Amino acid sequence: MPKPRILFFGYSEVGYECLSLLLERGDNIVALITHEDNPNEKIWFKTPAVAAREKGIPVFTPENVNTPEWREKIAALAPDLILSVYYRHMIGTRILAMPRLGAFNMHGSLLPRYRGRAPINWAVLHGESRLGMTLHRMVAAPDAGAIVDQDGVEIGPRDTAEQAFRKVLPCARRVLARQIDALLAGTARETPQDDAQATYFGGRKPEDGRIDWRQTSQQIFNLIRAVTDPYPGAFTDAGGSRLMVWWAEPATAQRRGRPGEILSTAPLVVATGDGALELTRTEWRGAIPSEFHPGQLL
Repeated sequence: MPKPRILFFGYSEVGYECLSLLLERGDNIVALITHEDNPNEKIWFKTPAVAAREKGIPVFTPENVNTPEWREKIAALAPDLILSVYYRHMIGTRILAMPRLGAFNMHGSLLPRYRGRAPINWAVLHGESRLGMTLHRMVAAPDAGAIVDQDGVEIGPRDTAEQAFRKVLPCARRVLARQIDALLAGTARETPQDDAQATYFGGRKPEDGRIDWRQTSQQIFNLIRAVTDPYPGAFTDAGGSRLMVWWAEPATAQRRGRPGEILSTAPLVVATGDGALELTRTEWRGAIPSEFHPGQLL
């Protein structure tokens, strides 16, 4: 009996790990649909295209997979099962309806919370202590389909988004390893999501890293660790230049300042909405302002 035909949509190191698992098992991957690397994005992760090309699996990078042309190409691949792992574009319902065994997605949160884009960054920004991966059926709405399985892990209060990602990454492989046989047999159990508990967040842009000094020290620290290397970073502007803030520590200020007020420059301490932060790792984009002194507001 021929093995079911799997069409894999994926990107990121999560896609790499899940595709590698299927290849190690000897599953029948008919093609990988992925993305071209963005030259403006820091590619700090392995991508599934590497694993696919090593095995001679066809790799496609359409800008829009939902065109009539691409729907025809996908139909010609005759997939029995579609798996999507960190694929960045929405897959239309006409494609989702093609495989007889269904279409399933691996999402980087413990659904129904943190539906949408960049879930790990958003979860770190909101101070979550438990993150994870969820395998769910794909439907028209993003990340809203019934849950097949999920696996979580604790993260530390000082973990960056990348450190959290590294801790969460094995969850995806564990979930897929537990469920792939049931998916291929059409026997996977599914539990509807509780939409009343759902939260949704959109994609993040570099501009979203702007620090609002009116927030609490904890909120600002969470932003910094959510977007620090290898992400675009948190920042504040001063004198026409941009100060990137890659790390910070709580500071015991000798006096209470206005939010955004520089309390000292050596070390660099800035007042927040409820205290102060020492900016321990920074980088100027542009010339250091001549007027950069205690009392100045950022």
